[in-house]
Order: sequence, then structure tokens, then C-alpha cells
Amino acid sequence: MWREAAGQTFSGAEFQGPVSAAGLAAAEQLGCRLPAELVSLLQETDGIVGHDGVDMVWPLERIVEENLRFWSDGSLADLYMPFEALIFFGDNGGGDQFAFIRTPPRSDIFVWQHEDDSRRWVARDLQDYLERALADDGGDGWYQ
Repeated sequence: MWREAAGQTFSGAEFQGPVSAAGLAAAEQLGCRLPAELVSLLQETDGIVGHDGVDMVWPLERIVEENLRFWSDGSLADLYMPFEALIFFGDNGGGDQFAFIRTPPRSDIFVWQHEDDSRRWVARDLQDYLERALADDGGDGWYQ
């Protein structure tokens, strides 16, 4: 389903093999459940690369690493509002990152813009995010 949907929107999308059940279990080190849509996508492909080689959806290993870093890095806490309510899963290649809301759990997608630390709604769910992001020519106009 995910490969087909992404491929229909952008024929150049790149996919990896699916994440194993053991790989998904290892993500428990985050201390929270990944959103069901994200788990479903990862069971089909370990990330999606879009325009200009940008990781629209990161591989699971990066999802875990980046979230653990954002939740625990004291230097980030000095610069930005807390990140504990977010689960990052992708970026635009220029510093802005996309996330689900962890607390309370929501299917909506938000963008964190690193320049001004804003967090804004950009899509109603993961499918909507992929359709919008991959239909764009690789720029960030779709969420500005």
C-alpha cells in the first residue's frame, strides 16, 4: 500500500526492504509506541527517499537515534522548546523535520522549523503527508 501510494505520487521515490519484527521490537527503547501508520509503513519499507535524495521517511534506526537525541540532548534544551511531545520521522533536507504528536497521540503531522522553533500542522495523517511532500518538486513550498 505505502510503496504504491508513494510511487504513484512520485515515480522516483526510493524504497528499502521491510523492517523485521525484531527491528520494530528494538524500537521499544524509545519508551513509547510508534504511531500505527508509521509501523505499517516500516513493515513495508524501511524509509522513503523522495526528491533530491531527501529522506521523507527515515529508516527505523534513524527514527530511534534522532528521537533519543532530541529528547535527551541538553544543548538542544537550552535552545528550543521541549521535544518530548513529538516523534520525528523525516525531514526536508534543509533542517526542518516532520513529526507525529506523541502526547496526546494524534495521526496529524507537524513540521518543526529549526530557524524559529515553530511547530505547525502540515498534514492530517501519514498518507496525506506523503502525497503533499512527494507531489512537490522537492521544495518546501507545500508546507510554507
